[in-house]
Amino acid sequence: MTRRPPPRPGAARPQPRLPNSGARTGHGLARVLSKLGYCSRTQGEALVREGRVSVDGRVVRDPEHRTDPATMRVSVDGRPVEAERRVVLMLNKPRGLVTTRDDPQGRDTVFRCLDGLDLPHVSPVGRLDKASEGLLLFTNDTAFAQALLDPESHCPKTYHVQVDGLPDEAAMSRIRAGVEDRGEWLGVVSAEMLRRGDKSAWLE
Repeated sequence: MTRRPPPRPGAARPQPRLPNSGARTGHGLARVLSKLGYCSRTQGEALVREGRVSVDGRVVRDPEHRTDPATMRVSVDGRPVEAERRVVLMLNKPRGLVTTRDDPQGRDTVFRCLDGLDLPHVSPVGRLDKASEGLLLFTNDTAFAQALLDPESHCPKTYHVQVDGLPDEAAMSRIRAGVEDRGEWLGVVSAEMLRRGDKSAWLE
């Protein structure tokens, strides 16, 4: 142990050196595990808190610990975590599946469709509800997923929606105009009638 002489009267006391205080790059450790394709961010937080993750050989229990995977060695259970190959999957989601990895109610999830595939950890890009079907993307590239989901990227998404009743032109105009919800204005780029039956209609 190194002993330091007491500070002179009136002299400023030296500030304690916080671990990792100089790290100005990187992300929280749980997010790094997700970006490397090892697991989801939520799973990463659990691994870190359980003491199973180390950075440069030192166990870290703070999920927000600033970590730069380009310069720091990240390990889980003593095994180094390397960036997985970039994967993007397109799934024609069937009806009846929920878009989540684990469902508390025990319902089948979209990951049932990926059973048996040799894949790194992938996550759905956005979600479709249980009754919906159609294109659903999966990826381990978090930057790619965020670019698709960010409204600033203006990536158009087209939905075919079945509605009760037969909307007239006035109803279609109201749909196109949008609606205010809790101070936020929600609208569509366009809305058109696809087809109509006796009691319901399909809109695009």
